[in-house]
Amino acid sequence: MQACVVAVSADPRHTFSKPVQARIRLLTGLGVEGDAHMGTTVKHRSRVAQDPTRPNLRQVHLIHAELFDALAEAGYDIAPGQLGENITTRGIDLLGLPTGALLSVGEAVIEVTGLRNPCTQIDDFAPGLLKHVAYRDEQGAVVRRGGVMGIVRTGGTVEPGMAVHVRAPRGPHVPLARV
Repeated sequence: MQACVVAVSADPRHTFSKPVQARIRLLTGLGVEGDAHMGTTVKHRSRVAQDPTRPNLRQVHLIHAELFDALAEAGYDIAPGQLGENITTRGIDLLGLPTGALLSVGEAVIEVTGLRNPCTQIDDFAPGLLKHVAYRDEQGAVVRRGGVMGIVRTGGTVEPGMAVHVRAPRGPHVPLARV
């Protein structure tokens, strides 16, 4: 199965979920056109409160549809866009990508910067969901399953059905960390 885009979402408001769109446009160095998190500096409210001048490493949020499949087995009915992602993929181990991996979708290129850090808002959306997307493993390490974040290296239009190609960065594999 070829890796592909399942759905795309954007919202100009700072809401938890984002409505599904027919297509989104990625803007080089900025993010998703018209999305509340678009910009060169941080836009997530908690990050702005800490330091509004920090670079925005969270311009694009991607989640793998396989997470929704796993959550369905746990009794949750989650659809694309409901967890706030901009791009829902299938057929890519997003969480296993190295830092700096490049995702090419049509003309657009997204550089993966790190893991999304799910917060308690997820439990406001669906009680008990947080423990399924962020938890501690047997060794006590935090496991984050809420998708990955990235920045737009090359702009372009992204829509469902488009193939996603992964290019690993040069050098050693650097595991994704929370951004």
